[in-house]
Amino acid sequence: MSFRINSNIASLSAQRHLGNSQKMTHKALRALASGSRVSNPGDDAAGFAIAERLRGQLSGVEQAKHNANSAWL
Repeated sequence: MSFRINSNIASLSAQRHLGNSQKMTHKALRALASGSRVSNPGDDAAGFAIAERLRGQLSGVEQAKHNANSAWL
């Protein structure tokens, strides 16, 4: 008696495409929820580096403003 293994190639392909679609949807919703163009370094490494540098400069300016305001008191 021989055994025969059947596989449903169409179903496996549909499941793979569904999984990929769900991953892309999750990624898009995460980007929308963050409100930022680059929500993760994998999206755009150069854009992420620029955004981080600007964020660092902004915190430096905020600290300088705080220091200047404290000096007048």
